[in-house]
Amino acid sequence: MDKINVYLDDLRDCPDGFVVARTVEAAIELFNNHQVHILSLDNDMGTREDGTLCLAGSDLVNHICEHGLRADIIYIHTDNPVERGYMHRGLLAAQHRGFIDEDIIIHPYPAVPNKYTVSQES
Repeated sequence: MDKINVYLDDLRDCPDGFVVARTVEAAIELFNNHQVHILSLDNDMGTREDGTLCLAGSDLVNHICEHGLRADIIYIHTDNPVERGYMHRGLLAAQHRGFIDEDIIIHPYPAVPNKYTVSQES
């Protein structure tokens, strides 16, 4: 299986060298079909057309821990400091308890600067 880098984010520009997942479901699909080298996580993933919240990055963290999925390196690039802490502590606790591999490198900060392309509307 090929190794890819996954960037979970609903709004930000996808950095070079990453495959973007605009939803948690898309990220899970990438995990199902590829080995993941680097995972970069946003938390707040917006709302659906019906106004309900989309699954968040913390939901992907829970899925990773429940299913023992692996990314070699995980970065957390969310601007939400509370959820950043939750995801970081949750991943570390999962390692400590043996739910995910103990050699996964987990960083509570972005791998690259967050970037948004501003649309030029007339």
